[in-house]
Amino acid sequence: MHTLKQLESGELKGITRLQLVAELTEFPRAIFTLADSLEILDLSDNQLSSLPDDFDQLSQLRILFLSQNNFTELPAILGKCPKLEMIGFKANQISYIAEDALPDCTRWLILTDNQLSHLPPSFGRLTQLRKLALAGNQLVDLPESMAQCQALELIRLSANHLRHIPEWLLDLPRLSWLAFAGNPFSHVEECLNDSVPMIHPDNLHLGEQLGQGASGIIYKAHWLNKPQSFQHLPAEVAVKIFKGAITSDGYPADELDCCLTTGEHQNLIPAIGQIHHGDTLGLVMSLIPSGYRNLGLPPSLVTCTRDTFGAGTLFTLDAITHIAKQMAATLKHMHQQQISHGDIYAHNIMIDDTFKVLFGDFGAASNLNHLSHCQREKMHRIEVRALGCLIEDLLGLIQPENPEYQSDKYQQLAELSFLCMQDSVDSRPSFSRLLEQLSRL
Repeated sequence: MHTLKQLESGELKGITRLQLVAELTEFPRAIFTLADSLEILDLSDNQLSSLPDDFDQLSQLRILFLSQNNFTELPAILGKCPKLEMIGFKANQISYIAEDALPDCTRWLILTDNQLSHLPPSFGRLTQLRKLALAGNQLVDLPESMAQCQALELIRLSANHLRHIPEWLLDLPRLSWLAFAGNPFSHVEECLNDSVPMIHPDNLHLGEQLGQGASGIIYKAHWLNKPQSFQHLPAEVAVKIFKGAITSDGYPADELDCCLTTGEHQNLIPAIGQIHHGDTLGLVMSLIPSGYRNLGLPPSLVTCTRDTFGAGTLFTLDAITHIAKQMAATLKHMHQQQISHGDIYAHNIMIDDTFKVLFGDFGAASNLNHLSHCQREKMHRIEVRALGCLIEDLLGLIQPENPEYQSDKYQQLAELSFLCMQDSVDSRPSFSRLLEQLSRL
């Protein structure tokens, strides 16, 4: 975090990244003194509603964050920024995007929680777009030109007003992570799933925070008063309290519905209760046993759609095969329940020292029940591609000097990953077929 005083004094000359939070209502022109070096500009959490007409002076700018400001339209000047590839305007009041407001080189666009009802017809010219976050808008359709966004890998469409899912979307060659819950054709108004019992929050004491995601905060909890009907439940549990009406992936009610509809599987974190009390919505889960850790880390600004791993991380081919088999079995189960996960990533997978998998985080999950059979099959194969990406990422940790790199098993896993990631959606194997092939390795 920097200050206006530092900026205006010249102290920040030559920096590549600037972050200012100072209740700004006007763009500080002193930022232009950094034009030769500035690559990342973060002016989120201010009161800005416009950018100057000469904003494109920031000729080295690659990444711009202006979330939680007061913009009502996307500044058209952005389209003239020569190197701008990542743009974030989450939680503004944007209802309009001009035809040429986005640079052709846009790679990552975040417009979550705005007021967009349409995207410009020219949107398809963004042929380098890989990641697109549009959850929490008022979109009633998507422009047909988006079929030209052939590089698109991740798209969030949850909590909009879409009346159907476009057929061309499901055929995009690289699409791997798709979420669309909370639209008229898929939204669950109220979770009525009774597969796990309702638990009053007064019966639980929330203790230490165990984690936090886009949709909620997870706490360790113990019983203050355990009703007789809950005596079979463990003494300590994990409780996820959802944050509010909408998240970056959609509505909490949809996440809860997808989690409960999926049901039980040995590689899923068990759901044992649900909380519906006033405005509080929560999920009660089994505590993850000690010894489990995240398989990977979230994507970075550089990797965009692909996970990262800590320095020195390495998995044997046997471990990668074991992880892939468990994930294929888990995802086969989910799709049999007509639920897609939408976020098949190493950072959402937990493993222990034996590489046993626990999978969770249904924030981007979608209920496929209202899709046609053909559409459900395409969703199945889209998620197969995501698993192929995961296998490829894990194999990428094995360097050429490692003897396993030259082995037949490495080649077989690489070929399976390739089959999962084919551009033709219909040519990819099913999870059942993939599980068979992994079991033969």
